[in-house]
Amino acid sequence: MLGETEDRTERFNSILPKEDAIEVMGKVVEKFKAGMFSIQLDAGRPVLATMGGRLRRNRIKIMNGDRVTLELSPYDLTKGRITYRHK
Repeated sequence: MLGETEDRTERFNSILPKEDAIEVMGKVVEKFKAGMFSIQLDAGRPVLATMGGRLRRNRIKIMNGDRVTLELSPYDLTKGRITYRHK
């Protein structure tokens, strides 16, 4: 039984690599509660994003109009994670 679980885990990890996030840039349009932001991508598409863990831990402030770098999941291109705030 244990071998079957390990095989399933290996197959799952080989199908869905974690590093396949899409990096894009955008501009913060609106700030919501609970650390959520509405972002207008350079391509013109709106995205809902949260702050990444390092930004939260270091208490980086993100305001309306800031340029940011996002990571988008290849499975849902309408949600993302803010990984960097540009100066």
